[in-house]
Amino acid sequence: MGETRARGRGGRRRGLGGITATATLLVAAVGVLAGAVTVAGDDGTGGHRSGTGAVEGSRSGPEPSGRSSSARPAQPPSGRAAAGAAGRLYRHEGAQVVAWVRAHRDDPRRPLIASRIAARPAAVWFTDPRPWAVTARVRAVTSRAGDRVPVLVAYAIPNRDCGGPSRGGAPHLAAYAQWIKRFAAGLGSREVVVILEPDAVALADCLSPGERSRRFAALARAGAVLKRANPAARVYHDGGHSGWHRAERQAAALRRAGAASAASSDGVFTNVSNFHRTAAEVAYARRVLTALGGPRGLGAVIDTSRNGNGAPADGRWCDPAGRRLGRPPTLRTGEARIDAYLWVKLPGESDGCRGRPGTFSPGYAYDLARG
Repeated sequence: MGETRARGRGGRRRGLGGITATATLLVAAVGVLAGAVTVAGDDGTGGHRSGTGAVEGSRSGPEPSGRSSSARPAQPPSGRAAAGAAGRLYRHEGAQVVAWVRAHRDDPRRPLIASRIAARPAAVWFTDPRPWAVTARVRAVTSRAGDRVPVLVAYAIPNRDCGGPSRGGAPHLAAYAQWIKRFAAGLGSREVVVILEPDAVALADCLSPGERSRRFAALARAGAVLKRANPAARVYHDGGHSGWHRAERQAAALRRAGAASAASSDGVFTNVSNFHRTAAEVAYARRVLTALGGPRGLGAVIDTSRNGNGAPADGRWCDPAGRRLGRPPTLRTGEARIDAYLWVKLPGESDGCRGRPGTFSPGYAYDLARG
């Protein structure tokens, strides 16, 4: 997973690779990349950044195993460091990029990929729609994170990606309700960020009016289930991106999906698996939040994983050339109403043009790291 297609103005995200339950067993064997490299710089300016290997769901690689790893984390927990240096975000050792770095010690691309991508915290995707498996897989991540903050992507909505490359999800909304309940059961009681169903709101135009209404109601219920299960969880809803719908239109749909209620939402996410520059996304996210209304504490998180050079002028979305890593993940942005810059899409995991969707491409990762 790690990507969905973003239709409408400004291109798309991209399709998932479809995770299987058996593939999750590979994750337990992945070791730890020692050390974390701090790389400074903004998107579009000097310097490269990178994201840590997080396991994504169908969009990007196998989901975490339900078993906790016995390996020691590459970075010690940062304890209770105040509101958010990048070190507070959890770096998942089960990512495909981490496995590649460990297995290719003599590859000349390894140092750059290791320091600029594998050493960064990134999201963990959950896309297998079977309810029986998800609790243990979520708990394996949240328990391993300790005092650090994991970023989890819930991605199992029925008719996911409207039949596109990331197609799949639960068979129907009743099954999805059970899946979300089991997902929530693994959240624990510590701080955690949940990215709730990329594209589920912005890409809902393929549904009939009745189907949209039922999906939005299901998303509102899902947010409430997550918040009740762990009051420390921060739940963000699908805000699309700055090159897609108008902010007012997106906000109207988000309101129907529960994003304006403190009982089911902490705000919105934007730019997941896309390439739009951070400044454009900050401005767009604020417009969405203003139009959305709701509690003043609602904020936004922005996927900056691959937006260092902005979106391609020709609108290409599938592993486009000439892109580079964006701002490093952090919970401290210095921007009003912007809660975090996150690496939701894992850099180097294919959109489907440089490998099967969701599989790690060292060539693509190296290109992003070089910029």
